[in-house]
Amino acid sequence: MDPPASAPAPASGDTPADRPLRAHARRNREKLLAVARARFAESGDGVPLENIAREAGVGIGTLYRHFPQREALVEAVYAAELDDLTSSAPGLLDRCEPEEALRAWMDRYALFAAAKRGMADTIRSVIASGRLPTPATRERINAAIATILAAGARTGGLRSDVEADDVTAMLLGVFLSTEATNSPERTGPLLDLLVDALRPRT
Repeated sequence: MDPPASAPAPASGDTPADRPLRAHARRNREKLLAVARARFAESGDGVPLENIAREAGVGIGTLYRHFPQREALVEAVYAAELDDLTSSAPGLLDRCEPEEALRAWMDRYALFAAAKRGMADTIRSVIASGRLPTPATRERINAAIATILAAGARTGGLRSDVEADDVTAMLLGVFLSTEATNSPERTGPLLDLLVDALRPRT
């Protein structure tokens, strides 16, 4: 008679004791990211990492376990901001008419661009390393804009003869011009003009 088969050993890292640890580590990472996003937007990415860890309620060793270098934290913040921006179009369309959704999305893009300026030097370093592909970033932004433009074309609220990449180029022009002249108060009126230009001609 064969001996009873023994139960397979749990895979490494998949025991009940490990699962709460992973959840705890995930919560710590999320807290660190939330604090870093707020502080980088407020003061740029030169904020001392010790301050970020302290505000998140963790030790500096925990921060370095998740983000071994400052560049890794900046990269994670950038990725989280980009995810929020590019995934927001469907939700805005659920709540607003397409032209209103586009204008609200532009405000979010303006905030993203402002936050990115605060991380500019480190982001350039990450891009140079090849870890942050800028063509993919542009494609994701274009895809979000295209979603709203297509909805607007269907309802008649937005022109159907405009390419998403052209809108992206115009938005970048607005952000660069207001930054160069140190006039952020002009961003809103310029975005209003851009949305008006995207309405169908009558």
